[in-house]
Amino acid sequence: MENQLFYKIALSLIPGIGGVLARNLIAYVGDIEAIFKEKLNSLKKIPGIGEVNARRIRNPDVIEKAKAELEYVRGNKIDVLFYTDKNYPRRLLPCPDAPVLIYTKGEMNLDFERVVSVVGTRNATVNGKELCDNLIREMAERNYRILIISGLAYGIDIQAHKSAITYNLPTVAVLGHGMDLLYPSLHAATAEKMQGNGGLVTDFPSGSKIDPPNFIRRNRIIAGLADATIVVESGIKGGALITADIAASYNRDVFACPGRAGEPWSAGCNKLIKNNGAAMIESVDDLEYMMRWEETDERNVAVQQQLFVDLTDEESALCGLLKNRGPLFIDQISSDSGLPMSKVSSCLLNLEFKGVVKALPGKMYKLK
Repeated sequence: MENQLFYKIALSLIPGIGGVLARNLIAYVGDIEAIFKEKLNSLKKIPGIGEVNARRIRNPDVIEKAKAELEYVRGNKIDVLFYTDKNYPRRLLPCPDAPVLIYTKGEMNLDFERVVSVVGTRNATVNGKELCDNLIREMAERNYRILIISGLAYGIDIQAHKSAITYNLPTVAVLGHGMDLLYPSLHAATAEKMQGNGGLVTDFPSGSKIDPPNFIRRNRIIAGLADATIVVESGIKGGALITADIAASYNRDVFACPGRAGEPWSAGCNKLIKNNGAAMIESVDDLEYMMRWEETDERNVAVQQQLFVDLTDEESALCGLLKNRGPLFIDQISSDSGLPMSKVSSCLLNLEFKGVVKALPGKMYKLK
């Protein structure tokens, strides 16, 4: 098991080998460890690898860096989640550019019943911070089992984390660097508090430099971990709008808080709404309606399962999968059940008609 973890880390450290090529390598070679023992000529023949990437894979520096990284995660209570692991976040898994490996630190459940990303400008106004706080307070007051995701940056991000802590909601920050440092350092105390009910996530190894493009890259994780992304305040350009675009590309819901015309830090949100890039949100009522959330806390509602429903073998298999794994995206259901997507779609539609499963936003399904 430890040997497998070592090679999982090593695979993620190969320069030029992103999530897509890493998955391709495993599919062709069949085993993570075998990738590093495969002959150079064989590696070159794998689609997308070629001469340059093959030599990168066989570079002994990768192994040395993996040894150092494994030692670091062992000594700092950091968990490593690989995309083939059962505890890899189910919402992130179907994203085409999702990292093959992420590091986590804290007490968190990334497969929480409901997950919302809250993002916005670093130059947040007083009104923007109040909007952010009010939204998160309303979520907490309705007793939703909800996880708040953001990026720990100045402005709206840190306000989202602080409000979640204040109202006892779990919150997770996605970092644009490794776990060996914290940027901005001013938010270290908040990051420490989060780890008791949430924590930190990154796909960067220790020793990674603070580099602006890395914070753009981490936005795909902020978007991919969530059912919905809320942009509270944003200028006409900025990382929050990039996160919104990524979320939309993942078929996730996007919301934006409207602002006064002509106000610079409302321009981005107003543009999203005007161009149908986001639904307008003024309170949690809008989120509740668009996401089809129930008003009552499901933890306190006894749901009577329908008895004696006539199911086909395939339908029974899908129900068993949803019972054991919880809510799943349709492509995960197809992959885990071994059934083609067309068959899965047909079965899920029948199960909806029979009142056995419920469709959730983003083509996710759960048992009623």
